[in-house]
Amino acid sequence: MTTAPAQPATRPDRTLAPYNAPQLRMDTWNDLQLRCAWLKEFAQHGKDTTEPRAAVARCLTLLGQLEFYWAFPGPERIEAIHDMFERGEHAALAGEVAALARLLIGDTYRCSQATRDIPGARASRDGRSAARDPSRDRPRHSETGAPLLALADKPYFEVLVVDGDDAYDSDELRDGLRACRRDSDDFVYDIVSVPSLEDAIIACLFNWTIQSVFLRYNYAFHSNHKHPALQRYLSILEWEKLPVSFGVERSAALARLLKSIRPELDLFLVTDSPLDNVAGNVGSGFRRVFYRLEQYMEQHLSILKGVRERFEAPFFDALRRYSAKPTGVFHALPIARGKSMSTAHWARDLLAFYGQNIFMAETSATSGGLDSLLQPRGPIKKAQDAAARAFGARQTFFVTNGTSTANKIVSQALVRPGDIVLIDRECHKSHHYALVLAGAMPVYLDAYALPQYSMYGAVPLEEIERQLLALKAAGKLDRVRMLILTNCTFDGITYDPERVMRRVLAIKPDMIFLWDEAWFAFARFNPTLRRRTGMDAAARLRATLRSPAYREAWERSRASGTTAPASADGQPSAPPQSEAMPDPDRARIRVYVTQSTHKTLTSLRQGSMIHVYDEDFEQRAAEPFNEAFMTHTSTSPNYQIVASLDVGRRQVELEGYELTEQAIGLAMTLRRRVREHDDLKRCFGVMRPAEMIPAEFRPSGIEFYFDPVRGWGPMDQAWHRDEFTLDPTRVTLHIGATGMDGDAFRHVLMDRFDIQINKTSRNTALFMPNIGTTRGDIAYLVEVLASISRDVTERLSLESQAGRERHHARVESLRNGPPLPHFSRFHPAFQPDASKKTPTREGDLRRAYFLTYDEHNVRGAMISRDTLDAVRKGPELVSASFVIPYPPGFPVLVPGQVVSPEILEYLLALDVKEIHGYHPVNGFRVFTPDALDRAANSRTHAD
Repeated sequence: MTTAPAQPATRPDRTLAPYNAPQLRMDTWNDLQLRCAWLKEFAQHGKDTTEPRAAVARCLTLLGQLEFYWAFPGPERIEAIHDMFERGEHAALAGEVAALARLLIGDTYRCSQATRDIPGARASRDGRSAARDPSRDRPRHSETGAPLLALADKPYFEVLVVDGDDAYDSDELRDGLRACRRDSDDFVYDIVSVPSLEDAIIACLFNWTIQSVFLRYNYAFHSNHKHPALQRYLSILEWEKLPVSFGVERSAALARLLKSIRPELDLFLVTDSPLDNVAGNVGSGFRRVFYRLEQYMEQHLSILKGVRERFEAPFFDALRRYSAKPTGVFHALPIARGKSMSTAHWARDLLAFYGQNIFMAETSATSGGLDSLLQPRGPIKKAQDAAARAFGARQTFFVTNGTSTANKIVSQALVRPGDIVLIDRECHKSHHYALVLAGAMPVYLDAYALPQYSMYGAVPLEEIERQLLALKAAGKLDRVRMLILTNCTFDGITYDPERVMRRVLAIKPDMIFLWDEAWFAFARFNPTLRRRTGMDAAARLRATLRSPAYREAWERSRASGTTAPASADGQPSAPPQSEAMPDPDRARIRVYVTQSTHKTLTSLRQGSMIHVYDEDFEQRAAEPFNEAFMTHTSTSPNYQIVASLDVGRRQVELEGYELTEQAIGLAMTLRRRVREHDDLKRCFGVMRPAEMIPAEFRPSGIEFYFDPVRGWGPMDQAWHRDEFTLDPTRVTLHIGATGMDGDAFRHVLMDRFDIQINKTSRNTALFMPNIGTTRGDIAYLVEVLASISRDVTERLSLESQAGRERHHARVESLRNGPPLPHFSRFHPAFQPDASKKTPTREGDLRRAYFLTYDEHNVRGAMISRDTLDAVRKGPELVSASFVIPYPPGFPVLVPGQVVSPEILEYLLALDVKEIHGYHPVNGFRVFTPDALDRAANSRTHAD
């Protein structure tokens, strides 16, 4: 005998809603499925259905607002489900809702037309429930008799139409476009209509399947949907003010806004305004303008053409065509086409493991439809141009041996021997080696320190200005060439690149900027994060500096003498942000971004890109860049890496916004679970912006991304206002209460639970949800962390008093990390103006580096108390090599740097097992006194 089920378990406090509307939508469909099953069982057993009906009604009311912005299932189907509910068709209701929930939660409705035509209730155009048509279960045919199931498994997307309240016009457009579908179409789409400008913004941010937008006639401004999860999307109007306008002017303003939040969208204008009012007055945001009576087929073909341009992967397609050819190989690569393994006896397992296709595409050919990475003119050139479009660059170059090489290419291309480069000391080691190769003289910038967590943050703008103005006061501004900063840092600290570049250009108008965005490639495809990327900032800054409004403001400021920071004895006067105004006639936008595409987007390992937004590239940098690219790029690049970069670009142009929003949502879910879960709270804490960014760099006042009492933090405000922000996909946990340091904790995760993380500090561990992370991954991680916490608690409950005291002492030691040293200084032997009273901070890194090639110039020094005592008593020790502990993973010492007591104390306090540049027997290399004397004398003679 079947018994009626109990009411579903009470859910968490609904006043703290999911982070975003898509999560709320999925949770509500899940909830509705459970409530409908509950209602069905109660009805079948004759129980009182008042409570379950009320629960179902609440879900349907909410979904009525949410599905308004989606074509599938869409508002019509919700209305039909509501009609079933009102008629008391509980069994049919439960079946329909369960089928829809499976399609939505599994995302399978976007893979097959047939799955979108599930049996069950249908809605007629007027919203009434329609009877099921049995013919829907049979293969559908076109008017010519060709089966339409050819549509199955084609990519599906949705088209947004922004129109007035005239339902007839909306239905006419929907039916007209649907009638244009053909078997030969590459894609399948459906239509969602909204009646207002605000609804259009909500739809484009909420419904990530939208790829094209039609703006029509006289639609309203305000939305009637006031749910907080939807209204959150309208916060962008606080920063992007739209003029009060109507008709074509309103559509042009909306188009500019939509392009700023989702640049990949194809926008079309449908109007009946006179041609004179439209031509030349709608801006460059629209692909095409249509008039009301033009044929729907032209609109249909324009939709498909726009999506097809983004879908094309020129090199991947060429490589697939090449691999399908019957080719005889009388050149390099016996492994090509798998031939060296297919008939072999001892290598077949490699072929079996990887499969045939990867070897069919393995070739050294640059002809036959392929291309050369070193001098691309065919599909690689087209793929790089498509990547430049996707990432907002003027030029993009693929790099197949990682961003370490990309950094060396850019530095060698732009920096000349003797040039001064301002660089964050915490930059990746490849930048330091690049400066050695280029012969540049670095001025190391100090980031703010977080000693309690054994990590550094980012370089304050005040520090950059101070060093730059000191160089100006010393008469060296003409030698300053480049500023190198990491955006974002490994721990997720992001700069405001536009603010930094504007303030720097006010002092040094021809500065070149290199933003190392190795961990930030995904940010381009999220409207909140995008403004903190180098390419987007460069485009916005150029538009500002070249605008008539800016020139007028510059002239007014110049007249009042407030256009640039003042300098007194090399110290900046810390002017207000509004006063830092570069000269529009002298300032040049020269911005380079290096990006480890493989770290955060779809690409094989070592797949990287260089993005360029340089107004002087063709005139001043193209030839040196080409030579540097030739210097560092293999003549045998891996085509699989190139193809993966091509497809990765295609993916983010079509679903990058969706994937980044999902990754952020999962990271926020992880934060919430750690803060709310009773087991996790005992041993783990989520690092908040308040802990990772000092208050003076957070004028927005943001303290948290999630708080169990106050809910979600004002992240959008912080990303517009603050000097530094925290990448929301970086979830840093404080693990000190476990009694384990970061290295031990990482090994527990990997060895016991098969969870891989990369970055730990002495008392923190970094978790980075990415576009490949699933909800199941987060659920497993939460359970693993809870298990570790329970193990610690259980172990302590069985410990003796002495054992508990040892644990608490260990925890206390992990709460207080060693002091974090800043860069000390270069030894006078490697300072060009060491004899001056106030020398600037640059040093001859290359000279110090190559001085070690004579083994008589160096000796070993141990990291020990004896060495520390010797340094305190003198004479000075000077490092002869890079010393890089992991973590934190950047040089604590560089060649030519004085070894300060603070640095030695830090190295002594570290409990890491991996220090590059340090040998457990021989120690780290330092210069002998004689070598320093000779270097100082030779410098003096050279001067």
